[in-house]
Amino acid sequence: MIKTIPQDFIIGAASSAWQTEGWKGKKEGQDSYLDTWYKNERHVWHEGYGPGVATNFYERYQEDIDLMKEVGLTHFRTSINWARFFTDYETLEVDEDYAGYVDRVIDALIAAGVEPMLCLEHYELPAFLQDKYDGWSSKKVVDLFTQYAEIVFDRYADRVNYWFTFNEPIVIQTRVYLDAIRYPHEQDTKKWMQWNYHKVLATAKVVELYHRKQYKGQIGIVLNPEVTYPRSSSEADQKAGEMYDLFYNRIFLDPLVKGTYPAELFPLLEQHNIAFDSTEAEMRIIKENTVDYLGINLYYPHRVKAPSYQWNEATPFHPAYYFEPFELPGRKMNKSRGWEIFPELVYDMGMRIKKEYGNIPWLITENGMGIENEERFKDEKGVIQDTYRIEFIRDHLAALLEVTAAGSNCKGYMLWAFTDCVSPMNAFKNRYGLVSIDLENNRDRSLKQSGFWYKEIIKNRSIDMEEEPDYK
Repeated sequence: MIKTIPQDFIIGAASSAWQTEGWKGKKEGQDSYLDTWYKNERHVWHEGYGPGVATNFYERYQEDIDLMKEVGLTHFRTSINWARFFTDYETLEVDEDYAGYVDRVIDALIAAGVEPMLCLEHYELPAFLQDKYDGWSSKKVVDLFTQYAEIVFDRYADRVNYWFTFNEPIVIQTRVYLDAIRYPHEQDTKKWMQWNYHKVLATAKVVELYHRKQYKGQIGIVLNPEVTYPRSSSEADQKAGEMYDLFYNRIFLDPLVKGTYPAELFPLLEQHNIAFDSTEAEMRIIKENTVDYLGINLYYPHRVKAPSYQWNEATPFHPAYYFEPFELPGRKMNKSRGWEIFPELVYDMGMRIKKEYGNIPWLITENGMGIENEERFKDEKGVIQDTYRIEFIRDHLAALLEVTAAGSNCKGYMLWAFTDCVSPMNAFKNRYGLVSIDLENNRDRSLKQSGFWYKEIIKNRSIDMEEEPDYK
C-alpha cells in the first residue's frame, strides 16, 4: 500500500545547538545551564560524554549540510545558543565570532536547498542569568530574552522564515524543580509553575515584537505535549487523565494558542499554594499575542490511572497527587529507551489540534527512535542496517499523513535527529540519527540505511506500507 506525501509537505530533521556544536570557540563565562550541569555532575552523563565536544558541528557543519543535501531534506531545525550569542547578557554585547558562525550555517543551508528553522532557546539559558536572577523565576530574564530575540531577528530574519521561541519549555524546570532529579536538585513546585508562566509570557512578548516589526516569516513554539490515555473508562481514571493533561499539556497549549489559561487551573494553584505571580497587563499580552503555528515533539504515549494510595501530606505538592503511571500490558516497546511505541498518538494529537485548538498550523518537530549499540547492526560495508528506525518513521509518518488527510492542519514531519547527537545524561548512549557519528574514529559521519531510505521517500514523495492481514 502506497501513501503519497503532498508536494508541499515538509520532510526534514532536527537537532539543537548544545547537542551538536561542542565548545570550540566558546569563551569564558559563556556556559549555559546544560554546560553547568555537565561540569558539576559529569558522572551521571553516560560514559562521561556531554556537550564539550558533542558532534563538533561548530567546525564540521558543512559536512553535515552536504549530507542533508544528499538526503534531500526540505528543512532543518536547530537552535541559536543564547549563552554563546553574547559576551555580556545584560548589556547584550554580541559575540561576533559566534554570530558570524550562525550566519555561515544559515547561508550554507540555503545554498544546499535546505530551509533553516531556528529556535531561540533549546535548554541554553545562560548560566550567568541562572546565577544572578534565578533564571526564569525573574521577569528581568523575560525582558532580556525579548531583547535577545529582537537582536537575532534583526540579524537573521531576512533569510530565516520559521522561528520558535522555546523547545519543550516545560522540561528543564520539571526535571530540576518538580521532580528534582537533575542538578541542582531543588524541589520547589511553586517555582516550577512560575517558570512555566514566564516562558508563556516571554513567548507572547516575542510574538508581539515579531509581528510589530513585521518580519516576513512566522513565529511559534515547540511543545512536547504528552498525549495522555487513561487506563479505563472509569470516572476515576478519566479524571486522572484530565489532571495530567491540565498540568503538563494545557498550561502551555491553552494560553499560547487560545490566549487564556484553563479556568479550572487557578483554584488548584491556590489550593496547593503554587499560584504564579502575574498581572492583568501580562495576561492581556498573552491573550493578544498567540503563536502563528506549533511545533509538536512526539515520541511515546503517557498512560495514567487513578491513584492507588492516599497522598502523603508531608510530601511537597506534585501533580502526581491526582494520578499515577499505568503500563499497558503487551505494549510494543523500544527497550533501549524504555518507551512505548504507539504511532496512533500522532493521529490523536492531530485530531485534538483540529477540534480543540482552532486547527492551528502545526508540524511534528521531533519524532524518532534511540537505540543502544547500533554498531552491532553494521553490514559488511559498514552501513548500520537500522530497519527498526525505518519501521518507526514509516508508521508514525503514515499516521501523520492520515490525520492530515482527515483535515488536521499539519505541515510536515521532522525526524529527531539528522545525526547522532548528545542527549541529557544519556549522551551518546541511544543513537537517533540518520547519520552515524563514529566516536572511535574522529566522529566521522556516515549514512545509516535509514538515511538512504529517507532520501528515497523524499525523492519519491511516498512511503510503501506493509499491509497487515485481517487475521493471522
